[in-house]
Amino acid sequence: MEQTRAGDIARVLIEALPYIQRFSGKTVVIKYGGNAMDSEELQNSFARDIVMMKAVGMRPVVVHGGGPQIGDLLARLGKESKFIQGMRVTDNETMDVVQMVLGGLVNKQIVNLIHRNGGRAIGLTGKDGELIRARKMLLTPGADDPALKVSEIIDLGHVGEVQGIDTRVLDMVLNSDFIPVIAPIGVDDQGQSYNINADLVAGKMAEVLRAEKLILLTNVAGLKDKQGKILTGLSAERVQELIADGTIFGGMLPKIDCALSAVQNGVSSSHIIDGRVAHAVLLEILTDRGIGTLITRK
Repeated sequence: MEQTRAGDIARVLIEALPYIQRFSGKTVVIKYGGNAMDSEELQNSFARDIVMMKAVGMRPVVVHGGGPQIGDLLARLGKESKFIQGMRVTDNETMDVVQMVLGGLVNKQIVNLIHRNGGRAIGLTGKDGELIRARKMLLTPGADDPALKVSEIIDLGHVGEVQGIDTRVLDMVLNSDFIPVIAPIGVDDQGQSYNINADLVAGKMAEVLRAEKLILLTNVAGLKDKQGKILTGLSAERVQELIADGTIFGGMLPKIDCALSAVQNGVSSSHIIDGRVAHAVLLEILTDRGIGTLITRK
């Protein structure tokens, strides 16, 4: 029995070896959040994956969300969460909560999680070293806003988008033994803080770092066709066709847009994978079959 188990381990390592050799020294940006944060088992499997990547020579960068945690604290404070087109309306008081939860509670929990699983991490927000320069995001009404006139502009408060990324502080961290863990909070030229969607930050981070891979952890098994079969090995052109014929719609569209932008701007591949699966990141990077949807430029 033990000999059989040892043989299985050897086969896994042999399968992983060419991927380890290929990706050693390469930067991989991982967006972590949602269901992958839900259980202690998944939290620890994610942390071990990141530590393993660093140990074999990869350069992981973690960008995290924390929407449910923000909502929970706002509810405890008696403040109602309001969303427009999936974006949280963020007034001054809500922005204070966002910074406490993302930059404090969640960020430091992930850093500590990596430490407990044998790695070394350092927590950052986009305000550290002016890492993420932001500008206010203004929305135009969509189909779900029938009460608004088409000409109206929707001001979400302190909700931002990425204007630019200064990688100097990241370069220092990546060239050390530490793993950067980044909260998606940016700052504008006037010093105003903004809450930015973590997928968008991860995508832009991957672009400016010329990352080998962008990995988006989500709560589905991957992109599916109309029969429910997982699609993978997709070119950017094929993804555009799937959007046009309605295969890709709704909540998956923003993730797909992020993944497409990354591969069209220098990232070798984007991956949308199921964060509910233990060791999802390693299974996608270091095995022949992978577990999610792979998107490449061609």
